[in-house]
Amino acid sequence: MTLVATPAVLRPARTATAISIREMSKRFPVRRPLSAALRAPFVRETRLALANIDLDVHEGEFLGLLGPNGAGKTTLFKVLSTLILPDTGRATVLGHDVVRSPVSTRRLLAPVIADERSLHWRLSATENLKLFSALHGVPHPEVDARVRELLVLVGLESTAAQLVGTFSSGMKQRLLIARALLARPRVLLLDEPTRSLDPISARALRAFLRDELVGRQGCTVLLATHSAEEAFGLCDRVAVLDRGRLLATGPVERLAREVGDDRYRAWTRDAQHPAWHALGDRGVVAHLSGAVTEDDWTRIDVDVPGGLDQAAHVLDLLTCAGVRVARFERAPLTLAELLDRIVARRKEESDA
Repeated sequence: MTLVATPAVLRPARTATAISIREMSKRFPVRRPLSAALRAPFVRETRLALANIDLDVHEGEFLGLLGPNGAGKTTLFKVLSTLILPDTGRATVLGHDVVRSPVSTRRLLAPVIADERSLHWRLSATENLKLFSALHGVPHPEVDARVRELLVLVGLESTAAQLVGTFSSGMKQRLLIARALLARPRVLLLDEPTRSLDPISARALRAFLRDELVGRQGCTVLLATHSAEEAFGLCDRVAVLDRGRLLATGPVERLAREVGDDRYRAWTRDAQHPAWHALGDRGVVAHLSGAVTEDDWTRIDVDVPGGLDQAAHVLDLLTCAGVRVARFERAPLTLAELLDRIVARRKEESDA
């Protein structure tokens, strides 16, 4: 699946730092089989979860954390949420050290985890928020107004009296966000918020996150995701993690330009023309996708180094050779391709 980036929301320039992470590392003990423990009871094996992470997130920014399972995204969230301690390094949230000032950090930051089971399904949405208001220390005279305000904010005011057990996945996810906003946090950690949602609910939730949380509420959002739509359409920047190491940071479009050739998509009725193979002499690689339309136009993906000038030259060579090309357009890398190329580039650099 190839996605075209959604136009980014224009936001003011950022200077203040909301989250600062410096040289953070974390290891976890590896659970060993009983036989191995009996043979060598004093051996301790560990698994690297985070390795010398350096990262800044600006106030009001929407930053995406990308990476395969086991990359370290959840561990990083748990450290920032003060649930676990780093082995080395430090992290601050709006100037408060997550280790030395955990209470202050929790007042400023709230995590939202997909498939969260701490909601009480036999209570209504209003009753859930009132219960958690007490746990968050919301002053009693402000509770009713705050709960109504948040239910309106997340679009659940019409179902406020409905039992949460009857809610759809999207409604539950919105209620989790409302719960996280009870204490008016300035930083939100979202862990795959659309993972269990259908495409329509996921699109609605992404619009809410972009327009309300960041646009109107001014929250700083750190988003762990595997969704290309979220990475391309929501995030100002992304940070790519792999095996606990931070490989790259920056806007998705810039990273795509840095890690590989520009990819173009051509539709032709001459997929077997020798001109396609001749492009290889110029460093251009053509991939026959096999996609064929009803009127026999075949799609070919073409990796073209050298930017737009070289792409124009390639198109000129094809047409001069008699190749019929109906469309020739830039095709952004998929999220999986982007991650694969960043990981491959870092491996090449480390092996060099």
